[in-house]
Amino acid sequence: MQDSATKELKTPYTVLLNTGDPESKRAEIRRYFHQTYDAYELLFETLSSNEAYYRRADPLRHPLIFYYGHTATFLMNKLLLGKFIDRRINPGFESTFAIGVDEMSWDDLNEQHYEWPAVEAVKEYREQVRQLIDQLIDDTALKLPVDWNSLYWVLMMGIEHERIHLETSSVLIRQLPTDLLDSKHGNWATSKETETAAPQNELLPVPAGTVVQEKTRDDSLYGWDNEYGRYESDVSSFQASKYLVSHSEYLEFVEDGGYGDESYWTPEGWQWIQYKHARAPQFWIAQENGSYRFRTMLQEIDMPWSWPVETNYLEAKAFCNWKRAKTGVPTRLPSEAEWYRLLDHTETTNVSEWDKAPGNLNLEDAASSVPVDKHAFGQGFYDMLGNVWQHTETPIRGLPGFEVHPLYDDFSTPTFDTKHNLIKGGSWISTGNEIIRSARYAFRRHFYQHAGFRYIASDAQIDTPDDRYETDPEVIPYYEL
Repeated sequence: MQDSATKELKTPYTVLLNTGDPESKRAEIRRYFHQTYDAYELLFETLSSNEAYYRRADPLRHPLIFYYGHTATFLMNKLLLGKFIDRRINPGFESTFAIGVDEMSWDDLNEQHYEWPAVEAVKEYREQVRQLIDQLIDDTALKLPVDWNSLYWVLMMGIEHERIHLETSSVLIRQLPTDLLDSKHGNWATSKETETAAPQNELLPVPAGTVVQEKTRDDSLYGWDNEYGRYESDVSSFQASKYLVSHSEYLEFVEDGGYGDESYWTPEGWQWIQYKHARAPQFWIAQENGSYRFRTMLQEIDMPWSWPVETNYLEAKAFCNWKRAKTGVPTRLPSEAEWYRLLDHTETTNVSEWDKAPGNLNLEDAASSVPVDKHAFGQGFYDMLGNVWQHTETPIRGLPGFEVHPLYDDFSTPTFDTKHNLIKGGSWISTGNEIIRSARYAFRRHFYQHAGFRYIASDAQIDTPDDRYETDPEVIPYYEL
């Protein structure tokens, strides 16, 4: 990363909201806002023509013009809802770009037609929102600690929301035809470490222990509603793969006919296979001679066999079932609690303790994955954080003590449906809240993010209660309201 927008994205990693001098903190949040806004603009510079904004990269998502306008609209609508401003900049945009972000079910296509505005009009609107935010910061004193009722909490909400879309928009860009992209954009360079051999994976022991997930309202870091509360669990000992599963290791599953054998797939996974006619991960490009090339964000390259494979949950689950069948070892994906137990076992620190990111995170290495044996953590493990997100067996639900923020009551609750599984650890483009210990993000199981997996060996059963939001006692009060 060469541009100042992406260089500055690295420091600070996020903002401490309960310490420091109020005036300095106000300046820090202003800087954090502009860094984020600039980086988002820079991402969209990779689109080489206006056509790229309107092409649907994924049939289950809006075209990129929606996401370009959405993050600014989100800020405006939250500020209006909280009565921090009393008028709109563009009522039409603030309706068009307001909703429709969560990916739809793969068998429930949305054919609704939208009249999208011109790119230049959206760019001008984004600049008007930027100026309004600057003026609000000029006019509004900051009091520490910053709490849920503060303007500055709402600004942090908008900033962290845009950082999420920095990542999810990069996934959509990755699904566009390369002739619509600037593949030589110097600020989004792919790693050159593409020719190293993949290491042989192995299982390493992880001792039993107690995992505590806890975040209180006086925490120093911004959080989304599903992070708050407290949950304690005793985790049995297990073994975990030393590395994330590489392209090379996953190739064994592909070449063994894994995509054609229903016995390895869940019923949901096999339905997806029939719908997609998938025979390999989405970002593998099959060649006529039976080999594969690989799609990065902006270009196709020779297959980097030592990089982590990127799959959806359904594929990761099928690989584990295949491995169990072939080896007799009780192989599966980790639960969220087991992932935290491994994080604790490796003594991985939280973001506020870092001088430098410990893995391929925060755009500090490259705008792509890197080999799975590049970033060592403790106890012999690699890539506990970064490179790609890691799939888990755990559907997201609220922690005991869950409560929604009054200005964003639909951030989490629509995903409390047992159909959105948690991913952990972040990827090469994860920043801000995405890379803190308490981060909890979940997507539908067929969905592609920059996500892969490591597997574990354990006979322990995973408790996955049916905590759909209609029946979850922590959520029912908000649902009824």
